[in-house]
Amino acid sequence: MIRAQGLQRIVDAAELAFAGAEMSGPAEVALSKVFERMQTVMPAAPPLGEDLPVLSVLPQAVANLLPRQDSLSTLGQAVQDFAPSLAWTTRKAVGPSASAGFATAHANAVLIGPNGFEPRQDVWVGLSLMAPQTRYPDHDHEPEEVYLVLSDGAFLQGDAEWLPRSAGQTVYNTPWIRHAMRAGDQPFLALWCLPV
Repeated sequence: MIRAQGLQRIVDAAELAFAGAEMSGPAEVALSKVFERMQTVMPAAPPLGEDLPVLSVLPQAVANLLPRQDSLSTLGQAVQDFAPSLAWTTRKAVGPSASAGFATAHANAVLIGPNGFEPRQDVWVGLSLMAPQTRYPDHDHEPEEVYLVLSDGAFLQGDAEWLPRSAGQTVYNTPWIRHAMRAGDQPFLALWCLPV
């Protein structure tokens, strides 16, 4: 079975971008599980998404990547090209930590995983997009998680201070750690991977 070409471009570019990024040992182990599992391709079943106004900031979110001439540039272009094929949705459960207007200022797309373009249960890979000055709500989950930051933003883990992150940097979340992310003056975009 062959993965959809646009999705495979994202997977290949993400693997190269992660390989060039500094990260902890646990993050490397988690990513090795993700990319090993993705060697097996499942049948695509493109879900239907919503036409969300926040998607208008996606070109601005990838604009900083395109001139780089590296794996991040390739990834940014692949995401931009494949974005119309994805089912972008909003997070329904918000909570008090989310920024005002969060419901219309963010979108998530599952590339590979439950309800994703390539549905499966053993791995989740997706994208999170937020408009400027948007804060994602605090949340936690059992699977560990590795983010590849594609545009500048900040991450929160547990009781620590906000950690600024730039394109090409990673963030590793241990199982059940409370975490969140936020955009500054520019749109925020990140790719996330969870071995399940």
